[in-house]
Amino acid sequence: MLLGVLFALLASLMWGLIFVAPLLVDGYPSALLASGRYLAFGLIVLPFAWQARKRLAALSASDWREALALTLVGNLIYYFCLSGAILRIGSPLAAMIIGTLPVVTALAANCLYGARDGRLSRARLYPALLLMGAGLYLVNHAELTWQAEARTEQLFGLALAVAAVLCWTWYPLRNARWLREHPSRSPVVWATAQGLVTLPVALIAYLGSLGHLALSAPDFPLPFGPTPLRFVLLMGAVGLFCSWLGTLCWNEASQRLPTVLVGPLIVFETLAGLLYAFMLRGIMPTMSTLLGVVCLVVGVLYVITGKPRHLPEKRVKAWLT
Repeated sequence: MLLGVLFALLASLMWGLIFVAPLLVDGYPSALLASGRYLAFGLIVLPFAWQARKRLAALSASDWREALALTLVGNLIYYFCLSGAILRIGSPLAAMIIGTLPVVTALAANCLYGARDGRLSRARLYPALLLMGAGLYLVNHAELTWQAEARTEQLFGLALAVAAVLCWTWYPLRNARWLREHPSRSPVVWATAQGLVTLPVALIAYLGSLGHLALSAPDFPLPFGPTPLRFVLLMGAVGLFCSWLGTLCWNEASQRLPTVLVGPLIVFETLAGLLYAFMLRGIMPTMSTLLGVVCLVVGVLYVITGKPRHLPEKRVKAWLT
């Protein structure tokens, strides 16, 4: 249990970097950032894939289809939505919306995998939802100032952040299920397999983004934008730490922890993202933001300190209704 929590903490500290990466290369569209990150991820895993080629060859066709689905939803679509949200509503608010993932995933795990891993009681989940809502309100009030000329963009940013939450509600639960159902499979090999299937998809997406930019923004320097060296180095760093190493650590945590407890540990990612965002700004967060963070942390801690229980079938049906 302790080792699983430590792996989740390491993954989240690395994943927190994704909340500031789009702000370090100003003027880059979210599609180019998402495809660039995962193109770097796919290239980084090539030498690891060669070393693990025999174990990768042991994966079945259904395993490869699962890896492809996971990488499309949990990688490309998720980061496209998240980076678009960060550029429109700011990093702290986007991080706080993503911060609802711990309770959202716990609710989904209760419904989908509770019969196998146990369920958390309503007395644990419902108060946590209220605290999450309070935290989001406080940070929203502090971070988002509605502007008439930009309201449509801001609403679109909020919608993208919610879409990112849905993607990453599905990804960790589905990924954890596969790892728990295949205990003999190495989390390192599974992370490498996801990176390997990411490469052709990300390459197609990157080329498509370049084609779209050539038509819609002919002044945008291709293929690496106005700050090519910074963009390439940033994509390489994010691909290494946030994608491969982060996925590896998360896979290790997923094999060691009950599914219903894996999701709430994503709170570490939100806190790391907030820390990095305010470090980049060079300012202290407002009191409202701090209170929102406290509500978030207390809500998640209240969830993860609960012990999943295996309920009789009749009680399970009553719990769900």
